Amino acid sequence: MRINRQTLYKIAQDTAAQRARRERDLLSVYLCGSVLEGDYLLGGTTDIDLVFIHADPPADEREIVRLTDDVHLDIAHFPRKDFRQTRMLRLHPWLGPAIFGCKILYDPQHFMDFTQASVRGQFERPDYVLERARQQVDDARQIWMSFYTDMPDQPGPQELSLYLKAVEQAGNGLASLYGAPLTERRFLVNYRKRAETAGRPGLYAGILGLLGAQNVEVDAIQVWLAAWQVCLEALPSGKIPLRLDAARIPYYRRAFEAILDSDQPLSVLWPLLSTWTAAISYLPGDQDRTAAWHKACQYLGLLGGGFAERVEALDAYLDTVEEALEDWGRANGV
Repeated sequence: MRINRQTLYKIAQDTAAQRARRERDLLSVYLCGSVLEGDYLLGGTTDIDLVFIHADPPADEREIVRLTDDVHLDIAHFPRKDFRQTRMLRLHPWLGPAIFGCKILYDPQHFMDFTQASVRGQFERPDYVLERARQQVDDARQIWMSFYTDMPDQPGPQELSLYLKAVEQAGNGLASLYGAPLTERRFLVNYRKRAETAGRPGLYAGILGLLGAQNVEVDAIQVWLAAWQVCLEALPSGKIPLRLDAARIPYYRRAFEAILDSDQPLSVLWPLLSTWTAAISYLPGDQDRTAAWHKACQYLGLLGGGFAERVEALDAYLDTVEEALEDWGRANGV
């Protein structure tokens, strides 16, 4: 299948129309994510992000629908009640930006027309922008505090997943001052640009440091990719988060290869580590498949004694991000 924006948009429209005929409680469908952005392909692959809003609580929160190895549907399901306080959605760090920039595909009762208009009203007011950013940084600080008060003796995948979540929220706290929060595959690729826009280019190198990038060579990452794929292919179907669905393996793998072939190859560490660590949690006791992950994380200083050092570095990084938010607020009269 030839992939272009028109083809992807047509698939999104057809999906919305087909589901509307089948699902009687469907109030609205909107398109968001990379298809609406300038650079919608990474490694020749993409997903089509759709949001379905239902009158009743939906049976599932998310579904992945494979179309080809290059394209899949990523559908989020929400009940109508989550959209009732429309003005408060302006302050939601993820839903707010998505609604602000979305393309409405199905909306017979003008539910989303009204919601989007309300969200867009004063959405870019500096105090609202700063509040969305602060929410993410505050969440990251809470995670750091949990480690500070109770540092694990032997951190494992659960602790590392939590640490990576804090790193993501710290980065997106800064990134949210200058646009929508950054998503998984392009997180570090685009974070460099946001840090430069903020006048703090060192934050990109800093976030790489939090991932242990100073210890790694690109050749080592190439070896890890094979172990990552073996791990994801071994996951038990039906018992894992849909972000790790088998249909998404080519979506990630080809993105990894494209990033490794770019001018910032170490940016691949983010999507590689976040998905690999999440997968390891669902393979308890499978030492054959988890050994490579342990070895890679120890090499990066993310397990063992190195974990406490990373947590300490996260504290300093959060201090810098918090200062950046304060500076931005003062410059914008907040």
